[in-house]
Amino acid sequence: MARYVVNRLAQAVMLLVIVSGIGFAILHLAPGGPLSQFAVSGQMTQEDLDRVTRQLGLDRPLPIQYLDWFGRMLKGDWGRSYRDGETVLSVISSHLGATLELMATATIIAVLLGCWIGILGALRRYSLFDTLATVGAMIALSIPTFWFGLVTIYVFSVKLGWLPAGNRQTVGDGSFLDLLHHLIAPAMVLALVETAMWGRFMRSSMLEVINQDYIRTARAKGMPEWRILTVHALRNALLPMITVAGLQFPTLLGGALVAETVFTWPGMGRLFLDSIGYRDYPVVMGILMFSATMVLIGSLLADILYAVVDPRIRVG
Repeated sequence: MARYVVNRLAQAVMLLVIVSGIGFAILHLAPGGPLSQFAVSGQMTQEDLDRVTRQLGLDRPLPIQYLDWFGRMLKGDWGRSYRDGETVLSVISSHLGATLELMATATIIAVLLGCWIGILGALRRYSLFDTLATVGAMIALSIPTFWFGLVTIYVFSVKLGWLPAGNRQTVGDGSFLDLLHHLIAPAMVLALVETAMWGRFMRSSMLEVINQDYIRTARAKGMPEWRILTVHALRNALLPMITVAGLQFPTLLGGALVAETVFTWPGMGRLFLDSIGYRDYPVVMGILMFSATMVLIGSLLADILYAVVDPRIRVG
């Protein structure tokens, strides 16, 4: 088991290095640069721009810039924002809570609702409920998150006035009910695709389990149906969902970026887009590395948990 964990950890570190190199190169080779905002304003002379370029180390070759940035990152120094001079870690931490709040709420909704739909669909295969659930899942997977978010704002905010159109809270009001009121719309939009995926995966896993020989044997022995489903079928059907949970994290992050933009939610997704527009490279790279690390950790934990449950995985 220890050897398996070490191998997976080494692969994750290697992948993280590759992601950081590709992201750093693409970001710095893209048109424009961190000084483009100053150049456009016309308030700085060329001498001023050259001085700032030297101070930021942007006049050095790109590989040297990357090695210097990567070395400082390993020491905990992720740089400072070009926009306000704050440390990258403090900028990210100030927006992390909002993103985690949104993702956690959407995940709870998606897991509970998706698993219930999947289990019921498998037990009532080809019924009207199963057909409607399948069609609904296909529609949900086909709808772009931003479009569904705009429709939600138009219907529930503009027309009905039931939900706020955006932001995390009302200015001057930080009560729990106010926070919950603002959370409903973006969480439901983000949970839409996740619910469809969990429902389809759970249905397939449940169908595979209930057709196994040990389920037929349990029924032949006269075991109550509820016990067969809860003790034998459901427990084994949930095992593949451990891996699914790890694979869902990148999708959840991507959806959070779109939902935060549509609903002006002050999370990391919104910060990422704002930082790209401002050419704030240190913050963009910080968010990229933080997100990549979280994705790799989620995948690694899923693999380890699955290996603990099924010893055949770590043997292979």
